Amino acid sequence: MASLARRYADNAPGDFYVDSTCIDCDACRRIAPSVFAEASDHSFVRDQPATPSDARRALMALVACPTGSIGTASRRDVRPALDAFPEPLAEADGVSFCGFTSPNSFGAWSWLVERPGGNVLVDSPKALPRLLDALAHRGGVATMFLTHKDDVADHAAFRKRFGCERVLHEADRTASTREIERPLSGREPVALAPDLLAIPTPGHTRGHSVLLYRKEFLFTGDHLAWSRRRNALVAFRDACWYSWTEQIRSMESLLDIPFEWVLPGHGATRHFDSRAQARRALEACVAWMKRE
Repeated sequence: MASLARRYADNAPGDFYVDSTCIDCDACRRIAPSVFAEASDHSFVRDQPATPSDARRALMALVACPTGSIGTASRRDVRPALDAFPEPLAEADGVSFCGFTSPNSFGAWSWLVERPGGNVLVDSPKALPRLLDALAHRGGVATMFLTHKDDVADHAAFRKRFGCERVLHEADRTASTREIERPLSGREPVALAPDLLAIPTPGHTRGHSVLLYRKEFLFTGDHLAWSRRRNALVAFRDACWYSWTEQIRSMESLLDIPFEWVLPGHGATRHFDSRAQARRALEACVAWMKRE
């Protein structure tokens, strides 16, 4: 839990605050951008909530924070914020943000896809009983797609509760994921179902992969994200643990993949007006990567 004694001095005066346990994961800034902002190495409260909606978003950020680094000086009822997750993504039929990000994944976002062929969980949030029950109420989890080894977190707990088939590229299997039910191999895309395509994208890690749903939603893990600062699609060179050259090559392999949404683990989401616009943005990203 956050501590007033560790409250950052740059927080705006008022009830909400961020303390020095913050790991600068960006989750709160994505959930409540009207309240939280980034300093050099941490988030802070730039503006106290001005409306009930702002306060609700700030409380959602509080309960989703992977390290419990957000607090309030007063006692607040967080039950509505807890009940808000998984949160349906506006304009994205059947796709929700799970909340409850894990410190083991550096606060990466995980996504729920509700579909007739069985629900899909992309990467692992914290396996809190409240979230597990909420997922059960929505039909459980049939498939757990793990984009890469950094964001597997509590995968075993989801397997135990739902009996879901876990998918991870074999190049990213570790001791904790050796029992994965469906390892991917090679670099060629693999159809997991008629509406689900797994695409190996080595670069961030050797075994990183992305997931395409319905030729519309591209779940990109740590491979590709929207940068609010650059107003463009980007990759994270300072967090490329395997090969930047391979990541460029992987990015180029996505140029002929149809998508309209980019839904990352880190970085902002992006909904493009068309697949053509998405391709142009990806082409610009590849060109930028080659200059870096």
